[in-house]
Amino acid sequence: MLRILYLTCCLLVLFTTHTFAAPQIKDFSADSEFSEVKISPDGEHLAVILIEDEKRTLLILNLESMKPTYAVKFNGDEEVGRYYWVNDERIVLQKLYKHAQREVSDYYGELLAVNYDGSKSKYLFGYNGGGSTGTSISNNEAIRASAFVLDTLKDDDKYIYVMAYPWNGMNYAYTLVYRVNVYSGKRKRLTTSPIANAGFLVDNKEDVRFSFARDKKNDDQLFYYENGEWVDAERIKGGLTDFYPISFTEDNKSIYAIANGEGATRAIYEVELATAKHKKIIQHDVVDPFMTWVSDQTNTLYAVEFENGYPEYRFVDTESAKAKALQQLMTAIPDHRIRIVSETIDGNTLIVVAMNDKNSGDYYLFDRKKLKLKFLFAENAALDPSEMSEVRPISFTNRDGVTIHGYLTLPSGLKEHKNMPLVVNPHGGPHGPRDLWVFNPENQLLAQNGIAVLQVNFRGSGGYGKAFEESGYLAWGSKIQYDIIDATQYVIDQGYADKDRVCISGGSFGGYSALMSPMLAPDMFKCAVGVAGVYDLEQMYKTGDVPDSYGGEAYLKDVLGTDTQQLRAMSPTHNVNKLKSKVLLIHGEEDERAPIEQFEAMEKALEQANYPFQKEIWRKEGHGFFNAENRTKYYEIMLKFIKENLNVK
Repeated sequence: MLRILYLTCCLLVLFTTHTFAAPQIKDFSADSEFSEVKISPDGEHLAVILIEDEKRTLLILNLESMKPTYAVKFNGDEEVGRYYWVNDERIVLQKLYKHAQREVSDYYGELLAVNYDGSKSKYLFGYNGGGSTGTSISNNEAIRASAFVLDTLKDDDKYIYVMAYPWNGMNYAYTLVYRVNVYSGKRKRLTTSPIANAGFLVDNKEDVRFSFARDKKNDDQLFYYENGEWVDAERIKGGLTDFYPISFTEDNKSIYAIANGEGATRAIYEVELATAKHKKIIQHDVVDPFMTWVSDQTNTLYAVEFENGYPEYRFVDTESAKAKALQQLMTAIPDHRIRIVSETIDGNTLIVVAMNDKNSGDYYLFDRKKLKLKFLFAENAALDPSEMSEVRPISFTNRDGVTIHGYLTLPSGLKEHKNMPLVVNPHGGPHGPRDLWVFNPENQLLAQNGIAVLQVNFRGSGGYGKAFEESGYLAWGSKIQYDIIDATQYVIDQGYADKDRVCISGGSFGGYSALMSPMLAPDMFKCAVGVAGVYDLEQMYKTGDVPDSYGGEAYLKDVLGTDTQQLRAMSPTHNVNKLKSKVLLIHGEEDERAPIEQFEAMEKALEQANYPFQKEIWRKEGHGFFNAENRTKYYEIMLKFIKENLNVK
């Protein structure tokens, strides 16, 4: 009862009218106050994730009164992961484990279930069957596998489909699909994937029909379940590549898929299963599909989201109920990215999140019949969106004649955006990720201090077609860095930035670029901040989690190559003699992607060259900052270093 009373008090405070104070660094580094808001199928209850005592807690509310009915909070170092409404009364959730040695939580594949009022709790699936779960939740038979909800089976209140990856001590496993009773935990195996580490697609009759994955060479594989067995579905792909099935059509005779075919970008295709005939239905000239939206009522694709500067939406059927609802919401909440994140079984009540460059996210309740929109929660109520800074899309032509896109965060409150101090913030990856028109707390913090921020979707970034992404292969230390340098020069030439007050700061691959770009353009950057970076490319074949992952070695050979001379030419550890910038290195000892050996190699290279630098090491952090207090300290150190070097008061 004390826990429920405490959470109720928190909600009363947050539901009152908020008065914004001048933002502090801790406001930018804070965890989301509310996230992952979902409505029950009957529309009677809401569930939401909030942070209590630095742990994810699941709070369940009566929607009419907005009073809590139950809170799922584990004892010790466990916390709630993803969760799913599986019928009107019941939630299935993941159990995560926090560690004393590191800040990031781990998921070991356990699924638990509980009713909205705390009754009928049950351990459904996991290795801990027969043992203690840290709560009053009773256990089920143990299974050594990691479970993920595949389908909640909207027309079945008792069962869900779970896909499980067996623990076999290797980096691959053949995926199992189980039908699991959400009350008893009893399970029945339905199928085993024909390929390793596979995903599945369920049709509208609740049959598992497709299995797909990438093999060890990172080539896409597709199989179709027919006449009681899995068969190679190369015929269905019909010459399309990078084929990923999204959903079935309503009649179950065709599927929608993302694939490469005609044109430079990936497109949405409708593929007829009997004949393998495919029809391109949606394609953008500049960018790939960013997200696809599937209706909970029909299980069919209804909208595709693109990101060409600002978000764009295209509809499979503009007259569908869900498409009309999304268009109504875009009109009601203009200048925002709109996402329908949860809905009732009849589709009449929607949970919507609206976000943009100045707002990390506001949750709304939308009644489609009454056309009534009600505000629910702000992810971060401490930050006033009207006081945040604009993120403006930009594009330019690089030295090789290629159009490059990016974003420029322009500090609010200035009379004009001219000759500003600038921080260049390269994204991680580099292949697959890209920068977007979104709220970025670190960049907004810099802008609050009068510093503009440049983000660049350089060659090699995802989202602009396969050829654009692959043009960054074998070019980490050349083409990619030249795009970052050319973008910086473009912003200077346009009068936005003061050429004598430019720094570069990034994480992961962005940390690599933060050191590599100043080595190629020594007079451009006053300072460089490398966070969780890779600095010795040869070492990527020996340390970290990439070479040990399934397909990891093939990936490294594709994107880096194996030429030792070239790897060293592209490694900051071998180019310290070209540096002129002030350097700050930040790393976590528990980083598995860019292990501490990468930092140590850069540290050794700088020390051997007698090159001065600053460093900050976090003992418990990994690949990034997962603890809000650690993020605050990082922001303080980073901001102080940059302001000193850019002469910002």
